[in-house]
Amino acid sequence: MNYVVEAPRIPSIPVAGSQARFPVHRIYCIGRNYADHAKEMGAAVDRAQPVFFCKPADAIVTDGGDVAYPQATSDLHHEVEMIVALSRGGRDIAIENALDHVFGYGVGLDLTRRDLQAIAKTKSLPWDSAKAFDQSAPVSALRRVEASDHPKSARLSLSVSGEPRQQSNIAEMIFDVAEIIHELSKLWTLAAGDLIFTGTPADVAALKRGDRFRAELEGIAVCEGAIV
Repeated sequence: MNYVVEAPRIPSIPVAGSQARFPVHRIYCIGRNYADHAKEMGAAVDRAQPVFFCKPADAIVTDGGDVAYPQATSDLHHEVEMIVALSRGGRDIAIENALDHVFGYGVGLDLTRRDLQAIAKTKSLPWDSAKAFDQSAPVSALRRVEASDHPKSARLSLSVSGEPRQQSNIAEMIFDVAEIIHELSKLWTLAAGDLIFTGTPADVAALKRGDRFRAELEGIAVCEGAIV
């Protein structure tokens, strides 16, 4: 195939215990999926209408790479989240079949330009500039899942420069993984290679240059890096 410009590389994530990598197709994110975080943001939770947004696939930062403090903000926030990687897709996926589409799990940060998000909210504008910027999605290696090993309860935590920041359990999610996949597939045709950020608990806060972060989904994955 001859292209008129150089073809973009395919973003990919390491797979724990393997030399293979997981190619990223799209990144979907759910907002307001922990009640305590929705409360601290002054938002209501509506199970009838989950809140979704997207990040570009090349927003990922892998293999412990540094994250450059983004332009156009003075209020960069961390949001630690469990990540779900899909091995196959579809549309209108039934809840009872949804976990059959999961390749594995990881942990990462949904980095947010909070000042830009606040402006967007006041003007009822999209969140793209607040969420979908370069290097806004540091992620761990993925842990492949077996049919009976889908985590229903696991400690999710974040420390910054050794200081505990966020801590919860994925059992506290308002929409569980199967429900998230089901709801997403009603809006988009999902595909192998899709990543899903499953929401963040309370105590989001600012990051500054020089901070080191350590996100952990206990027993499954760790994501470490630095803001530079």
